[in-house]
Amino acid sequence: MTARGRCGSGDVALVVPGAGGEPSHSSGPGGAGTAAGADSPDLDARPAGAGTGPVDGVTSLEALRVPDALSARVPAEQRGAGRDDVRLLVSRGRSVAHHAFRELPEQLRRGDVLVVNTSMTLPAAVNGRVGGERVVVHFSTRGADGRWAVELRAPAGAGVTGPRPGGPAGTVVRLPGGRALVLEDPLGPSAGARLWWARVPEAVPELLRRYGRPIRYGYTDRDQPLSAYRTVFAVPSPDGSGSAEMPSAARPFTVPLVAELVRRGVLFAPLSLHTGVASAEAHEPPYPERFAVPAATAWLVNAVRAAGSGRVVAVGTTAVRALESAVGPAGVVRPAEGWTDLVVTPRRGVRVVDGLLTGLHEPQASHLLMLEAVAGREALRHGYEAALQERYLWHEFGDVHLILPDEERNAPNCFSNEW
Repeated sequence: MTARGRCGSGDVALVVPGAGGEPSHSSGPGGAGTAAGADSPDLDARPAGAGTGPVDGVTSLEALRVPDALSARVPAEQRGAGRDDVRLLVSRGRSVAHHAFRELPEQLRRGDVLVVNTSMTLPAAVNGRVGGERVVVHFSTRGADGRWAVELRAPAGAGVTGPRPGGPAGTVVRLPGGRALVLEDPLGPSAGARLWWARVPEAVPELLRRYGRPIRYGYTDRDQPLSAYRTVFAVPSPDGSGSAEMPSAARPFTVPLVAELVRRGVLFAPLSLHTGVASAEAHEPPYPERFAVPAATAWLVNAVRAAGSGRVVAVGTTAVRALESAVGPAGVVRPAEGWTDLVVTPRRGVRVVDGLLTGLHEPQASHLLMLEAVAGREALRHGYEAALQERYLWHEFGDVHLILPDEERNAPNCFSNEW
């Protein structure tokens, strides 16, 4: 694929490196393959300014420490004037600026595309019992064969949970309403496996509607209604599927803000990726997840990139994973639907995403490898140091980080005609 850029009065052809393989669309986990292949060693897809990065799986920010006081414990509307009453950290290369989220329209420009995840958050936590032991079941992902990947957690008081070993195979978990699930196969090695495929009641969406509640972690103060975990872009899935955890980067958006962005010529491209249950303790890479990139979204992203008329900005790491999973061999986004096991790292790089709007992640989180792939190591470090210094708030109810290209550094060279 060739994108067009302006340099003086003439056009400069900008060759965008292609992806390393075309997504397949097999049936997915739980009787399934995956949609996107393993990490490609293609280093030509790195953004300008990004180094080769650390060894995959090790973030460059692990030495940083985020004080507990910087955890957002309640939603923004309960501590301020509304969902959009959060701060916006803007990184352009090593340059950092501080804004209110309501100023997002001033940071974007006509022709930019915001790629948004429309997956709806499920009330995915349900009480259960294993024999006489109380457990909390986190429903993570529905497999193609009807089974669900689940995590068993130990109640820890005050509505939060702690880790608990999964398994063994054959374990029966009694659920409300006289239902039960049976653990069958671990996801990964059985020793210490956190997630297990389970045979479950037929009407899991109804079970969740009647007895479920949003998954909650220990840094929050109290339970919140399900509406607090859903974004303005969320739409119901016909089969009742959705995300175990909120695609939280989009949480600060409101209907008036979306309308203002549209008025200014910013485009929106929807897709879906149903997020599974994250590892709150181990910071594991993400498991395979179901995604769909519609034909209209693929067309819009390709058209904007070919014209050079705007930037492709993903709203959340889930949007990056889904969109990058749909890139074909020539660097063109194609309509795709299925399962993705893609893990975006500095080594693999990004191929169609120019920028990213995301929350602030713990320094050990695997998501930071994706952020480093988009921003580059030094830019990411500068951004996080500034966030700590200015006491930004972390986690799903916290402040957000907009990573945009360093346009001065990425400007085309008129003399060599190279990007």
